Amino acid sequence: MSAYLVFIKEREHDAAAMAEYGTKAGPSLAGHPAKPLVLYGATETLEGPEADSCVIIEFPDMDAARAWYNSPAYQDARKHRFQGADYRVFLTQGL
Repeated sequence: MSAYLVFIKEREHDAAAMAEYGTKAGPSLAGHPAKPLVLYGATETLEGPEADSCVIIEFPDMDAARAWYNSPAYQDARKHRFQGADYRVFLTQGL
C-alpha cells in the first residue's frame, strides 16, 4: 500500500542552510523508489497554522519511506533543514 512523506515548512530562518539542504535532499532519493508529487508549489492555508510551503513524496509502502528518511544520505541533508527552517513532517499510509 502506498505511503506519503509530507513536509510542511512553517517558516524559514536561514536561506543558506536551506540552499545546502536543497543540494543534498534531492540526490538522496537516488536508489529509493520515491516519486515526488509536490515540491514547494503555491500553497494556500485554509485551516490551522500557516504553511509557507510543502513537499509530498510517494513511496510504495511505509517501510520504503522510512528506509529513505533514515538513510545516511538523507540524514546528512536533514541536519541542514533543521538549521534552516521549522517543519512538520509526517508519514501517512495511502489507500
